[in-house]
Amino acid sequence: MVHARLLATYRIGFAALAATALAATAKQAANPKELLDFFSYFTDESNILGVLVLAWGGIAALLGRRGVPEHIRGAVVVYLMVTAVVYASLLSTQAPVPWPNTIMHRVMPVVVVLDWLLAPPSRPLSAARSLYWLTFPLAYLGYTLLRGPHADWYPYPFLTPAGPDYTTVAINCAGIAVGFAVLCLAVTWTGNVLSRRRTPMPAQEGLAQP
Repeated sequence: MVHARLLATYRIGFAALAATALAATAKQAANPKELLDFFSYFTDESNILGVLVLAWGGIAALLGRRGVPEHIRGAVVVYLMVTAVVYASLLSTQAPVPWPNTIMHRVMPVVVVLDWLLAPPSRPLSAARSLYWLTFPLAYLGYTLLRGPHADWYPYPFLTPAGPDYTTVAINCAGIAVGFAVLCLAVTWTGNVLSRRRTPMPAQEGLAQP
């Protein structure tokens, strides 16, 4: 296991990097609608959650206090993994991308996965309970489809309906939902396997607790 202070530095450092990337992107908004559009991307929302969880976990570890609840950590790992997979499979192009894009779509997903592996849950998690992690993406989907027609804007091509026909959108959403569910179970299983091998150390008492 990684020493608590080293892991705390890792978390806080990448939280600061991602926060900088988010701020650099948000400042490009020219008006309130564009700023709301920024906060309407799942990528940006999942990265904001990633920043909060990493910063909270890092500070808690340094202070020797109770860390982030394991189910919250696991949920954020899943959200950022989906961000990376969807970007790589549906959104990325061969053209150069701004550095904030690289941080949010490629770096942060790897960072939170490594954090999950380096500091696994202190006790096994319920696989059934992990499916509650789908609540946030489902709420996001509802918000996106309700706002889209009024704002005349959708954050992603695969969520953009062809006029009144939502068939393709429904198929895309079903496929992504299945992917979410599989990742929820995979992240839980991996955390549980590592949790059983984990040997508690005094220096890590400040790390995330359930």
